[in-house]
Amino acid sequence: MFLIQPVIAKVMLPWFGGSAGVWTTCMLFFQTILLAGYLYADWSVRRLSPRFQVLLHVALLAASLSLLPVTPSLEAPLLEQWPVVQILVLLTLSTGLPCLLLSTTGPLVQAWYARTQAGGSPYRLFAVSNAASLAALLAYPLAIEPFLGRASQLRGWSFAYAAFVALATWSALQSRQGSAVPAIEPGVPAASRLLWVALAAAPSALWLAVVNQISQSAAAVPLLWILPLSLYLLSFILCFHSDAWYRPGLFRWLLPAAVAALIAAIKLHDWSGTILWGLLLFNGGLFVCCMFCLGELARRRPQARELTAFYLMVALGGVLGAVFVGLAAPVLFSDYLELPVSIAACVLLALALLYGRAPRHVARLAVISLAAFAVAVPLQNRSAFRTRSFYGVLEVREKDSGAGAYRELYNGTILHGSQFLAAERSREATTYYSRASGAGRELLYITRKGRRIGVIGLGVGTLAAYAREGDYFRFYEIDPMVIRLARSRFRFLSECRGKAEVIGGDARLALEREPPQEFDLLAVDAFTGDAIPVHLLTREAFSVYLRHLRPGGVLAVHVSSKYFDLVPVVRDLAAASGLEAEVVHNSTDSYRQAAASTWVIVKGGRAPGPPSRRLWTDDYTNLLALLK
Repeated sequence: MFLIQPVIAKVMLPWFGGSAGVWTTCMLFFQTILLAGYLYADWSVRRLSPRFQVLLHVALLAASLSLLPVTPSLEAPLLEQWPVVQILVLLTLSTGLPCLLLSTTGPLVQAWYARTQAGGSPYRLFAVSNAASLAALLAYPLAIEPFLGRASQLRGWSFAYAAFVALATWSALQSRQGSAVPAIEPGVPAASRLLWVALAAAPSALWLAVVNQISQSAAAVPLLWILPLSLYLLSFILCFHSDAWYRPGLFRWLLPAAVAALIAAIKLHDWSGTILWGLLLFNGGLFVCCMFCLGELARRRPQARELTAFYLMVALGGVLGAVFVGLAAPVLFSDYLELPVSIAACVLLALALLYGRAPRHVARLAVISLAAFAVAVPLQNRSAFRTRSFYGVLEVREKDSGAGAYRELYNGTILHGSQFLAAERSREATTYYSRASGAGRELLYITRKGRRIGVIGLGVGTLAAYAREGDYFRFYEIDPMVIRLARSRFRFLSECRGKAEVIGGDARLALEREPPQEFDLLAVDAFTGDAIPVHLLTREAFSVYLRHLRPGGVLAVHVSSKYFDLVPVVRDLAAASGLEAEVVHNSTDSYRQAAASTWVIVKGGRAPGPPSRRLWTDDYTNLLALLK
């Protein structure tokens, strides 16, 4: 179950522009499938005789084999305006039934164990299950992704699932010998069930919110996505394996430190210039908070006859946490505020369960905190404009005054472009596109009339500043909100001396559909967070780019990144195409608002040497090897 998540998310990531939202939407799907599986397990254990339960489950297992091998459709998504809906539909069609049956295994096997092993405690099997999930997650970035392509990963998983079907069938047949588990007594207090839900929802929302923050600051890749999930699973393993791992007296001291670490990570995750300190603060604080919530949950686990209902409430809490982060937060907030809200929920639970505050006092504090939050958020937002889309938080800021006043566009913490407000300076190319940058230098070299320039990634449209009369600039941009802001808040497009056209949707998909554009220069500058989406840096992508260049045309790839060294990837792809790659660095120039940048210029020249490593393809990428 937990091995298919990074595999299937990586398959779909290129179809949605490499957005971090793909990860949270996938997790929402798997959390929902888990809830559906637990609901089925609870119903079948309570309502069906052992014989009919086994017959039904074996029939469903056999039916799921017809969906193998798992292969999501590689056609372009049809619902580009509704990416969340499209992702959920694709996941349901490709992995729905197999993952539903996988999700039933935990509670069903434990119920079968309680049925056939009188006096045995089934809850350690829950720890074993989570340990296996953790092993699968850690194996993916370390032993699977670096060596196997996407197709091989899916085939391998399909074979493993077939083996699972055989084992689950055998276990189901063995369980017929036991006695039925007694029905749940109606005396289980509603307050206890609500507390189960809350203790499961808080860590679910917390780890997903941490993933959002990390993905926006670094990159939307499995390597960084798996670490918080691994800690989340580890806390399940420890808390349900033995009561010795969670000691309330110790966590009264650890929890305030964890909350402080998370708050520091939100404010300081970018201060060091490396990802290390941010990861330590985020994941250390997350682990302590998860241990508190799940430790309290494990202390309240019921007798075996209420086992499936308990897991159903746990799954419901997990889904609510995922729904809050994946669906509600992007609608309710214009910034990534789900992490502070999740931290506050954990603190409120701790006040009641760890520090002994009366429930009415905690409820009163929650209401006051909510009111203060509602007032403080609008006051804190001092930017000229801020909004949030599936692809991230966009913020327009205005700085300085007089002739040096300028306006900036940020996606999270990443600057996407700036423009001087004064009319005499508004056509100056700024940030990563100054005259000293790789792209700027190449545009100045191309002197022929009627130049055709392609740009993957609009930003604020800065490269249109280089247009001359008769030129044609064609921008590709996946985020409709970026297009809207570039046209309404910035003037590079409207003041373009040539013709500027913006094509919506994923750039690579658009280029694959179009006839050759005969570009003199094609600039690849599609940032998501602080990394170019990997599907734009594969051999297949380069073949698409080169098809759209005129003879002697230039490919300029922007590879500035604090965390990943992407230069070797571009060099190897250029060498495989028989082209030369030149790296161009430029430094910061605050007067001209020029930012330091690194571009790789790919064009014909002296014969390059062979690629130095395995080429990136649509089937194979390995970001771990490029981590700085």
